Amino acid sequence: MAVVTGIGPSRATRRIIGLAVGAFFAIPLISTFLFTLRGKDGPSFERWAAVFDPAASAAIKPIWTGLGNSLILALVTVAIVLLVLAPTMILVNLRFPKLKPAFEFAVLLPISIPAIVLVVGLAPIYLQIGRTLGTGTWTLAFAYGITVLPFAFRSIQASIDAADLRTLSEAARSLGASWPTVVLQVLAPNLRQGLLAASLISIAVVLGEFTIASLLNRQVFQTAMVVVQKQDPYAPAIFTLLALAFVFLLLLLIGRVARGPRKARS
Repeated sequence: MAVVTGIGPSRATRRIIGLAVGAFFAIPLISTFLFTLRGKDGPSFERWAAVFDPAASAAIKPIWTGLGNSLILALVTVAIVLLVLAPTMILVNLRFPKLKPAFEFAVLLPISIPAIVLVVGLAPIYLQIGRTLGTGTWTLAFAYGITVLPFAFRSIQASIDAADLRTLSEAARSLGASWPTVVLQVLAPNLRQGLLAASLISIAVVLGEFTIASLLNRQVFQTAMVVVQKQDPYAPAIFTLLALAFVFLLLLLIGRVARGPRKARS
């Protein structure tokens, strides 16, 4: 009887595909980096040094302000995901499984709605938010919390599907654990990878979002870069590379944390 061999691509084909995909991402980044080194007398790091020089960074102050606002927004948005979305998903999966299709439809709906349409619907709400909570940039976290719902939901749901939440919760409850203890000390560690992935996606979305902040007249990282780019095209390019490096390092950190401590070898 003939044995069917693997029908996957050969090693050479995989290498070619890997090189093509790597070049697709690497060429724009390398080109941007070389652009920031452009000087009158050849390549120079003067513009990189000027970004971190307090005396020479007055022109790019809006970027630092916008970056600070975006980091605050990222923290508030992650808090919304971890303290509102994740417990709600656990509750739906454990106590109200019949509502799961409707809940999933509602959570995934924002991905099909253009950002400009969301702003039209959110504008009257933000008028009331401005009267009660002020017009601080941090209030954008409510809109961003809606924007990241589809992405965070998929990450957390994948971990929920991989873990037997019902058995874990029933075992903990039978031992006398309260529901807060069950969620925080029993279920959350088993959903750690999904929660960390949802947090990373939320941070990436907040740092890259422009439309909602621009239409609601809030100064964030992306809107500040557009303003500064009209006067200095090099500073936004430098900050773009720094932001990508930050997200990459955050991805490595979260991946390391998600794997947990290494088991001691016997």
